Amino acid sequence: MQPFRPPLLLRSRHVQTILATTGPRRLLQRNTWRALRRHEREVTLDAGQGVRLSGLFSGHDGHHEPRDLVTLIHGWEGSGNSLYVLSAAGYLFDQGFDVFRLLLRDHGNSHHLNREPFTCTRLREAVEALGTVDRQFPHRRHFLVGFSLGGNFALRMAMHAAGIDLAKVVAICPVVLPHRTMEDLEAGFFVYHAYFLFKWKRSLRKKLTLFPDLGYSAALATRHSLRTMNEYFVPHLTEFAKPIDYFMGYAIAGDVLAGLSVPSHILAAADDPVIDVRHFDQVARPPCLSLEIASHGGHCGFVKNYRMDSWANERIAEILKG
Repeated sequence: MQPFRPPLLLRSRHVQTILATTGPRRLLQRNTWRALRRHEREVTLDAGQGVRLSGLFSGHDGHHEPRDLVTLIHGWEGSGNSLYVLSAAGYLFDQGFDVFRLLLRDHGNSHHLNREPFTCTRLREAVEALGTVDRQFPHRRHFLVGFSLGGNFALRMAMHAAGIDLAKVVAICPVVLPHRTMEDLEAGFFVYHAYFLFKWKRSLRKKLTLFPDLGYSAALATRHSLRTMNEYFVPHLTEFAKPIDYFMGYAIAGDVLAGLSVPSHILAAADDPVIDVRHFDQVARPPCLSLEIASHGGHCGFVKNYRMDSWANERIAEILKG
């Protein structure tokens, strides 16, 4: 496949990043996931120990032979209907894959399913939910694809997915060093910090309306940065006393992936304004893990033309089929 070379007006890393989630792309691309949406149904999954997660399954009707299944995981404060997820899911569905869009806890409209709020270290339940998908939907091969934080989850899930015969994992712009990414968001282009802060606070407010006994209303109103949010919510909502310990609890740097045995591929962009590409130098590289860094693409963007088509979608399909 040809390297990613967007046209000049789409080459900016900020343009690519913004088009990944917002802007005219949703309008221009809405027909590309029409078949996916026509066949989708919402599913509630048993994630073990009383935990429930949800997702959206789109299968090809009228076929007796099982097809390849792709489970997709969105990024932080995204959902199964995030633009980058819909784009990839619609493309893969049209390529003949059955598609499951898995929601992490408290993402999309799933806040009511569990009392305890989402944290990035809740890996076990994601693995259990993936196992439920694996058992519930017949398939030939099962692939796992994640974006940003979802890419981080996908790689960690592959490390602990005993009993799930994953054929391959693809992680798009995965979070590697969360503490460094948080620092970069605070110090970088203010739009990204404001975007994630707004979405996180909105999610926590939604959780509080459903479970007011969580009691963090006053704290939420007085914190206006990701740093101060983490300083309060990490010791109050996680098992960690300090933010740095929490961040290291889901980092994938060092030897975290050294024991990975599932064939896996990381697709990153050298100009990503959210994930510093230098972080990938600190990721262990077992023989089954390959790293591909495109010169352009921003954060989960990879928009290849003025029709808003995604080069990443084509690359993902090529990797899975290969």
